[in-house]
Amino acid sequence: MATEADTCRRYVLPRLYEAGWTDEQISEQRTFTDGRIMVTGAKVWRRPQKRADYLLRYRPDLMLAVVEAKASDKSPGDGLQQAKDYATVLDLKFAYSTNGRGIVEFDFLTGRETMLEAFPKPDELWKRLQRTIGLKGADQEQRFLAPTLPIAGKPLRYYQEIAINHVIRALLAGQRRVLVNMATGTGKTDVAFHICWKLWSSRWNRTGEPRRPRMLFLSDRSILVDDPKDKQFAPFGDARWKIQGEAIKSREMYFATYQAIAEDERRPGLYRDYPPGFFDLIVVDECHRGSARDESNWREILEYFAPAYQFGMTATPLRDENRDSYAYFGDPVYSYSLRQGIDDGFLAPYRVHRIVTDVDAAGWRPLRDEVDRYGRLIPDGEYETADFERIVALRARTQAIAKSIADFLKATDPYAKTIVFCVDQEHADDMRRAISNECSEFVRAHPDYAVRVVSDEGDIGRGHLSRFQEPEGVTPVVVTTSRLLTTGIDAPTCKNIVIARMVDSMTEFKQIIGRGTRVRADQGKLWFSILDYTGSATRLFADPEFDGDPIDPPTETPVDRPIPPLEGIGPYDFPEDVPPEPMEASLRKLYVDGGLVEISTHIVYELDSQGRRLRVVRYVDYASEHVRSLWTTAADLRAHWSNADERSSIVESLETRGISLDQLAEAVGQPEADPFDLLCYVAFNAPLRTRRERAEQLRRGRGDFWERFKPEAQTILSEVLEKYVEHGTTQFKIPDILKVAPLSGHGNILEIAEKFGGADNLRSAINSMQSLLYSDAA
Repeated sequence: MATEADTCRRYVLPRLYEAGWTDEQISEQRTFTDGRIMVTGAKVWRRPQKRADYLLRYRPDLMLAVVEAKASDKSPGDGLQQAKDYATVLDLKFAYSTNGRGIVEFDFLTGRETMLEAFPKPDELWKRLQRTIGLKGADQEQRFLAPTLPIAGKPLRYYQEIAINHVIRALLAGQRRVLVNMATGTGKTDVAFHICWKLWSSRWNRTGEPRRPRMLFLSDRSILVDDPKDKQFAPFGDARWKIQGEAIKSREMYFATYQAIAEDERRPGLYRDYPPGFFDLIVVDECHRGSARDESNWREILEYFAPAYQFGMTATPLRDENRDSYAYFGDPVYSYSLRQGIDDGFLAPYRVHRIVTDVDAAGWRPLRDEVDRYGRLIPDGEYETADFERIVALRARTQAIAKSIADFLKATDPYAKTIVFCVDQEHADDMRRAISNECSEFVRAHPDYAVRVVSDEGDIGRGHLSRFQEPEGVTPVVVTTSRLLTTGIDAPTCKNIVIARMVDSMTEFKQIIGRGTRVRADQGKLWFSILDYTGSATRLFADPEFDGDPIDPPTETPVDRPIPPLEGIGPYDFPEDVPPEPMEASLRKLYVDGGLVEISTHIVYELDSQGRRLRVVRYVDYASEHVRSLWTTAADLRAHWSNADERSSIVESLETRGISLDQLAEAVGQPEADPFDLLCYVAFNAPLRTRRERAEQLRRGRGDFWERFKPEAQTILSEVLEKYVEHGTTQFKIPDILKVAPLSGHGNILEIAEKFGGADNLRSAINSMQSLLYSDAA
C-alpha cells in the first residue's frame, strides 16, 4: 500500500509532468498560512499551518489549481473536500484529488465534479479560466499576466496575490473605481506597489497610447506618502516625484497629500495645474478617512481627475461613518479581515486589560464652590469618562493611569514598545510627563524613554516616531499621541496599545488596534496587550459586527456626547494675576489639580481558541466545561491519561482550546497538584492530590511492582519518580530524563537500559510505573 507521500512521489508528479506542468509551475508541499498564534498564560505556540500537497501555477503570480493526494488504498475523491476548502481560501477555480491512479476534478466555474484519466494541461486550464475573466485580446492578457517584482525576503502572501489579480482584472475590464478592504498590517501598500509595477512595466494606460502610465499615490498625511515613496516604491527610481509647491509633469509615479494640492485660502489648488486627464491611475490610501465623503473638499480632487481610474484602499468594513467611501468606490473587489489575518497567523492576537479608576467607575463631582487651576467655578454635576479631558481635566486621574501603565511595564517588560492614545495634544503631553516621572529610573538612562508624537511636534515628533518604528531601536519606549498615529504607522514591535480616551467609531477603533497586530517573531513580538481605561475596547469588541464581513451596519452608531456649555466660563476668563495658558477653544476644559484617584478594577480578557472573549477570572469554569466535553467521567479521563502517548494528545488537545495546565494550577492555587488530579478536581469535583502524595502512595502501596527489579534498577525508577514529583509528567520522557543528574550517574543510556535487561524492558518499566501511578484514580 502506498502512503500519501508515496502517492505524491511515485504517481502525482509523473502525471503532472505528462500533462505539461514544469517544476517552475508546481509548488509541492506548499504552506500558505503561518498557523494561528495561540497564547495560553505565558506560553505561546502556533497551530498547524495550512499546507497543500500541490499548487499549480500558470505564471509565478497566478495560481490555477490545488491538488490533494491520498494513499493508494483510498478512494481517488477522498481528498476532494480538503482540496475544495483550500481552493476556496486561495480563490482557485479548480480542485483535484487523487490516489495516484484515479483523478477527481471539481470545477468551481461549472459546479461539476468529474473523473479524469489525466490532469489538464496548463494552457487548457488557463483558457477555461480566461473565458470567465473577460480579458479582451492579447494585450489585456499580457498585462494581466505581467509579473510582479520579486522582493528578496518578502514573497507575496496568498491573499496579496488574490488582491493584486482582482484589482488588475477590474481595471482591465474598464472598472473606473475599484476598492480593496484589507485589515491593518496585512500589506495594503505592498499590494498597491505591485499593482502599479505591473501596470507600469506592461505599459498600460487608459488611452492605449504607447507610453508608461502616469500614476498618483494620494493620502492625507505626509508619513503615509513619504514612507511608501522611499521604501516600497523605491524600485521606480527616478520615475518617482512628490508633488509639493510645483506641478512637475515629467515623471510617472507621483505622490501627494491632499493638503499639498488642495484648494485653500492662499491658492486655488495645485491639482488644477494638472489637466483632468493627466493621470491614468490614482491610488487613494486610507480612503475611508474622508476623501470620498460627499461634503469633503478633497472629494473635489477625485472628481476633477474623473477620467483617471481610481483605486481605493481601506482597512475597515462598511459602517455608517465610512458609507460614502463605499458608495463612491463600490463594493470591494477583495476583502481580507482582521479575523482572517489572526486565524492565518499573519496578524498577532491580543489580550485586553480593562482597567477602571474609581472616578471612571463612580463618576466625579466637585466640592461645593470648588474652583479650577485658574480660579473658575466648576459647575456642580456628575462628570463621567466621556467628560474627562474634554470638559474637566483631572490631574490625579492622569497620574493614576500613568502609574498603572508604568506598573504594567515594570511587571512585564519595561522596554516593550507602547502607544498611548489620549484625548488631545495637551492630554498627550500631560500623560507623557506623568509616565516619565513614574519611570524615572529608565528615563535617567534614556531621556527619550517617553515622548509625545503629535502634529504640533513637527520634525522632532517625526524623529521620535522614526526611532520608535525601528525594530532594533530601544527608545523611545512609550509614545503618547492623540489621533496622529491611529492609522498608517508601521510599528511592528509595538506590544502595548493603551486607550486613554473614548473611541466610539468602529472604524477608528480598528485602526488603533491595527497598531499592534503586526507580527515580528524575530523580535519576540507574537501577540500584544490592550490596556483599556475607558471601556472602548471592551464595548467595541462586543459589537456583533466587530471584524465581520463588510455588510450593512445598524442604522444607529454611537457618537461623542455633546459638550454642554459652561455658563459664565469663556476661554479667557482668568483672574488677572494668573497668566492665561494656551487652551483649545473648542474644548474649554476645566483643570483640577487636587484630589486622589486610584485604580479600582483590573480585569483581563483573552480570545479563546474560537476567537471569542475569555474572561480570565472564569478560567477554571472555562477549563471545567471543556474537560467535561471531552471526557464524560474521571474514569474515562484516567483510562487515556495513564498512557504516555495518549497523555500527550490530551495535553495538546487542551492547549488547542486555550487551556494550560500550568496556568490552571496557578488559577486554582495548587502549583504542586498532579495534572490529572487537577483536571478531575475542576471538572468532576474529585479530591485534589499533590504529585508527592501520588508518588508516595505508589512507593508504599505497590511492592509487587518494585520487587520485579534489581536494587539499582529500583533506584533508577525511584529517581525518575522523584523527577515527576519536582517537575511533572514530562519527566517520564525516555531517553531525555536519563541524561540529567542523578540518573546520568548510573551510566550512559545503553548502560542504564542493560540494568533492566534492555531498552524495551526499560521503556516497559517506565510505562508500567506511569499506569500504576494513576491506577487508583477516582
